Amino acid sequence: MRVIDLYLIWFSALSFLFYGFSYYFSSGMKDEFKRYGLEKFAFLTSTLQILGGLGLIVGLKFYPILMLSSGGLALLILFGFFVRLKIRDGFWRSLPAFLYLVLNSYLFIINCLR
Repeated sequence: MRVIDLYLIWFSALSFLFYGFSYYFSSGMKDEFKRYGLEKFAFLTSTLQILGGLGLIVGLKFYPILMLSSGGLALLILFGFFVRLKIRDGFWRSLPAFLYLVLNSYLFIINCLR
Protein backbone atom coordinates (compact mmCIF):
# COMPACT_ATOMS: atom_id res chain seq x y z
CA MET A 1 0.00 0.00 0.00
CA ARG A 2 1.27 3.45 -0.90
CA VAL A 3 2.11 5.93 1.85
CA ILE A 4 -0.40 8.46 0.52
CA ASP A 5 -3.14 5.84 0.77
CA LEU A 6 -2.23 5.24 4.41
CA TYR A 7 -2.53 8.96 5.11
CA LEU A 8 -5.89 9.07 3.35
CA ILE A 9 -7.16 6.10 5.36
CA TRP A 10 -6.07 7.68 8.64
CA PHE A 11 -7.54 11.05 7.64
CA SER A 12 -10.89 9.51 6.78
CA ALA A 13 -10.92 7.27 9.85
CA LEU A 14 -10.15 10.08 12.28
CA SER A 15 -12.64 12.39 10.58
CA PHE A 16 -15.49 9.89 10.85
CA LEU A 17 -14.58 9.03 14.43
CA PHE A 18 -14.62 12.74 15.27
CA TYR A 19 -17.97 13.37 13.60
CA GLY A 20 -19.50 10.19 14.97
CA PHE A 21 -18.53 10.96 18.56
CA SER A 22 -19.35 14.66 18.23
CA TYR A 23 -23.03 13.75 17.99
CA TYR A 24 -22.85 12.62 21.63
CA PHE A 25 -20.92 15.66 22.85
CA SER A 26 -22.13 18.55 20.68
CA SER A 27 -25.58 20.05 20.53
CA GLY A 28 -24.57 21.50 17.16
CA MET A 29 -24.53 18.06 15.58
CA LYS A 30 -27.99 17.30 16.98
CA ASP A 31 -29.20 20.62 15.54
CA GLU A 32 -27.80 19.65 12.13
CA PHE A 33 -29.81 16.43 12.10
CA LYS A 34 -32.92 18.45 13.00
CA ARG A 35 -32.15 20.83 10.14
CA TYR A 36 -31.96 17.85 7.79
CA GLY A 37 -35.24 16.49 9.16
CA LEU A 38 -33.44 13.27 10.12
CA GLU A 39 -33.41 13.30 13.92
CA LYS A 40 -34.61 9.71 14.06
CA PHE A 41 -31.55 8.57 12.07
CA ALA A 42 -28.96 10.53 14.08
CA PHE A 43 -28.02 7.72 16.47
CA LEU A 44 -27.75 5.20 13.63
CA THR A 45 -25.70 7.57 11.49
CA SER A 46 -23.28 8.45 14.27
CA THR A 47 -22.88 4.78 15.17
CA LEU A 48 -22.16 3.89 11.54
CA GLN A 49 -19.62 6.72 11.34
CA ILE A 50 -17.81 5.40 14.42
CA LEU A 51 -17.89 1.80 13.18
CA GLY A 52 -16.70 2.91 9.74
CA GLY A 53 -13.82 4.91 11.20
CA LEU A 54 -12.77 2.00 13.42
CA GLY A 55 -13.17 -0.36 10.46
CA LEU A 56 -10.76 1.69 8.38
CA ILE A 57 -8.14 1.43 11.12
CA VAL A 58 -8.68 -2.30 11.70
CA GLY A 59 -8.74 -2.71 7.93
CA LEU A 60 -5.11 -1.71 7.73
CA LYS A 61 -4.41 -5.19 9.06
CA PHE A 62 -7.43 -7.04 7.59
CA TYR A 63 -8.11 -5.81 4.05
CA PRO A 64 -11.68 -7.18 3.73
CA ILE A 65 -12.68 -4.95 6.66
CA LEU A 66 -11.02 -1.98 4.95
CA MET A 67 -13.03 -2.68 1.82
CA LEU A 68 -16.28 -3.06 3.75
CA SER A 69 -15.66 0.08 5.82
CA SER A 70 -14.62 2.33 2.95
CA GLY A 71 -17.52 1.12 0.81
CA GLY A 72 -19.97 1.54 3.67
CA LEU A 73 -18.73 5.04 4.45
CA ALA A 74 -18.92 5.98 0.76
CA LEU A 75 -22.53 4.80 0.68
CA LEU A 76 -23.36 6.59 3.95
CA ILE A 77 -21.89 9.86 2.72
CA LEU A 78 -23.58 9.45 -0.67
CA PHE A 79 -26.90 9.53 1.18
CA GLY A 80 -25.62 12.51 3.17
CA PHE A 81 -24.71 14.32 -0.03
CA PHE A 82 -28.19 13.67 -1.47
CA VAL A 83 -29.71 15.07 1.72
CA ARG A 84 -27.62 18.21 1.29
CA LEU A 85 -28.91 18.55 -2.27
CA LYS A 86 -32.48 17.92 -1.17
CA ILE A 87 -32.44 20.65 1.48
CA ARG A 88 -30.73 22.95 -1.02
CA ASP A 89 -27.50 23.52 0.83
CA GLY A 90 -25.18 25.58 -1.28
CA PHE A 91 -21.99 24.50 -2.99
CA TRP A 92 -19.68 25.26 -0.05
CA ARG A 93 -21.87 23.49 2.53
CA SER A 94 -22.15 20.40 0.29
CA LEU A 95 -18.50 20.28 -0.77
CA PRO A 96 -17.16 18.40 2.30
CA ALA A 97 -19.74 15.63 1.84
CA PHE A 98 -18.79 15.34 -1.82
CA LEU A 99 -15.07 15.22 -1.02
CA TYR A 100 -15.56 12.50 1.59
CA LEU A 101 -17.65 10.59 -0.95
CA VAL A 102 -14.80 10.78 -3.47
CA LEU A 103 -12.19 9.89 -0.84
CA ASN A 104 -13.96 6.80 0.48
CA SER A 105 -14.98 5.69 -3.02
CA TYR A 106 -11.31 5.91 -3.99
CA LEU A 107 -10.28 3.87 -0.94
CA PHE A 108 -12.91 1.28 -1.76
CA ILE A 109 -11.86 0.99 -5.40
CA ILE A 110 -8.12 0.73 -4.78
CA ASN A 111 -8.70 -1.99 -2.19
CA CYS A 112 -11.02 -3.90 -4.51
CA LEU A 113 -8.23 -3.92 -7.10
CA ARG A 114 -5.67 -5.47 -4.71
